[in-house]
Amino acid sequence: MGDFLELMAAHTWAGYVFGIVLLTLIARYVAKRFFDRLEHEAEKTHNLYDDAVLFAARKPVGWAIYVFGITWAADVAGGQSKAEIFNYIGVARQLAAILLMAWLALRFVSYMEKSIVDPTYAGRAGRRMDTTTAAVSAKLLRAAVVITAFLIALQTMGVSVAGVLAFGGIGGIAVGFAARDLLANFFGALMIYLDRPFAVGDWIRSPDRELEGTVEDIGWRLTLIRTFDQRPLYVPNGLFNSISVENPSRMRNRRIYETIGIRYDDINVLKNIIDDVRNMLKAHPEIDTSRTLMVNLVSFGASSLDFFVYTFTKTTVWEDFHVIKEEILFRIADIIESHNAEIAYPTQTLLLEDVHDPG
Repeated sequence: MGDFLELMAAHTWAGYVFGIVLLTLIARYVAKRFFDRLEHEAEKTHNLYDDAVLFAARKPVGWAIYVFGITWAADVAGGQSKAEIFNYIGVARQLAAILLMAWLALRFVSYMEKSIVDPTYAGRAGRRMDTTTAAVSAKLLRAAVVITAFLIALQTMGVSVAGVLAFGGIGGIAVGFAARDLLANFFGALMIYLDRPFAVGDWIRSPDRELEGTVEDIGWRLTLIRTFDQRPLYVPNGLFNSISVENPSRMRNRRIYETIGIRYDDINVLKNIIDDVRNMLKAHPEIDTSRTLMVNLVSFGASSLDFFVYTFTKTTVWEDFHVIKEEILFRIADIIESHNAEIAYPTQTLLLEDVHDPG
C-alpha cells in the first residue's frame, strides 16, 4: 500500500495533465454552445458587423482553447522532464497566439469583403460597396495583417525586426531592377484602383489592342477578362498604363446611325418620308429625345437618294438595343412603303445608240 501511495505521489503531475486536458475539452464544448447561442441572437439583429465578428472568431477561438490547453499541460509535464523541447513551449504559445489573431483578422476581412457587396446586406451595412473597392480594400487589409503578423512573429523568435527592415531597404534596390515588370504591374493595378477606368463586371475594349470582354477579376499583377467567346484573357496590369481603354458599360445611351437610300423616281415624296421618320422617332418611347436626333437628306448617291438617321436609345443594354433598332428599321420601311416609294438598290442604266453600217 505504501509503495502505491509513493507511486501516486511521484506521478501527481499526470493527474494534473489529465485534468487540464479534460478541462480543455469541456471549455471547447462550452465555447461551441456559446457561439451557437450568440449566432442565434445575432440573426435577430440588423447589424452586419456582429455577424462578421462571430464568423471570424468561431474557429480561431476554438483552436485557441486547444492550443493553450495543450501548452499548459505541456508546461506541467515539462516540469518533470529534462527534454530540451519543453523549453520552447512559451515561444510556441506566443507564436500560436499571433497566428490565431492573424487568422481571426483575415476571416473578418473575407466575410466583410463578400457581404459588403451583397444587396441583402446593403441596409445592414449602411450602404453597398462596389466590388472593385471591396476587393482592393480587402487585399490591402490582408497584406497589412500578414506583414504585421510576420514581423511580430520574427520579434517573438528573437530576430531583430530593425535588421530585417534595413536588409529589405538595401535588397529592395536589387529586387527592383530584377522585377521591373512585376512592379509595373503592381503600380498598374494601383492606378486602376485609384483612377477607376473600369470595375469588375464592366465590358471593356481597347482600340489599340485586340482586347475586348467582361472584367472578372483585378489582381495585383493580372486582370482577368472574359472574352465574348468565353475565353479567359489574362492582361498584365502594366499594359493599361500605355493603351486606351473604352468602357461601353458606362455609356449613357446607344446610338442608331443608319443611311437609307430611296430611288430617284421617289424624289417627290422624299421630304414627306423624312418628316414622317423624324416624327416617328420623336414619339417613340425608347428614343432619348434629349440627345441629338437628326433625319436629313445627306447625298445624291450613284443610284439612290440617301438620307441618314441619327438618334440615341434610352437603354444601354446590348440585347434590348438591337430589339429597339430592329423595330425602328421596320417602321422606317413601313413609312417608305406607305408613300408608294421603294428602298433603292445598286443599279446601272445602259444607253445603247443605233449604229448604222455605212456600207
